Amino acid sequence: MSDLDRNYASPFGHAGARDTAAVDAGLRSYMLRIYNYMTIGLAITGFAALGVYMGAVTDASNAVARVGSTHLSAFGYYMFASPLKWVFIAAPLVMVFAISFGINRLKPATAQIMFWAFAALMGVSLSSIFLVYTHTSIVRVFFITAASFGALSLYGYTTKRDMTGMGSFLLMGLFGIIIASIVNIFVASSMLQFIVSVVGVLIFAGLTAYDTQRLKNDYIYGYASQGGDIAERAAITGALSLYLNFINLFTLLLQLLGQKE
Repeated sequence: MSDLDRNYASPFGHAGARDTAAVDAGLRSYMLRIYNYMTIGLAITGFAALGVYMGAVTDASNAVARVGSTHLSAFGYYMFASPLKWVFIAAPLVMVFAISFGINRLKPATAQIMFWAFAALMGVSLSSIFLVYTHTSIVRVFFITAASFGALSLYGYTTKRDMTGMGSFLLMGLFGIIIASIVNIFVASSMLQFIVSVVGVLIFAGLTAYDTQRLKNDYIYGYASQGGDIAERAAITGALSLYLNFINLFTLLLQLLGQKE
């Protein structure tokens, strides 16, 4: 922020104050766009997940398959029991890489549409949680996640502590839990799954605060002087970062706190 005070000797006397006020107003607008994009993405994910689940379940007389105590329609069979389910599980991962690596070549409107499409695919991928956990516990964990995410993001936005050094540490931890999760697919250890969930919650809690501060600093020291399409694309990728933190925090907390059917 010290760079914003270089006009203190201006003959007009208050140029630095005006510049600071302009940056602060721009920052608020920029962060609000990020949170709005993220919120809309989460809403799309929620409606997509619920819509797929409602289309997948049926009564016993019309069922073609069953998962636990839930009877599945033909649509539900293809979504949750057939090999096709792996396509929907992998699709969000492919889409997020496409957005991340192609963002600088995309028009903001195109990037926005891709983000909405990714959020919908994520909802399809997450719809199976309605088969595993009680609906009450899903709602409860969602609100716990929302409250936790809000507090962590607020901390990242307001703290004076430089969190840059946390980035590399959190990234190494993220790779660690990904590797542990892959290993656990084969060993199926409930203890390892519990450890991954606990450590994962801590990592994504840290990433939420870290990414919020990073997005704030990126605007102050970069996008404030650029604006236009560059800042808009940055807002979309920023929303994607926070969205992924929220989704991962939610699913990990659900594994810890969710009540199974």
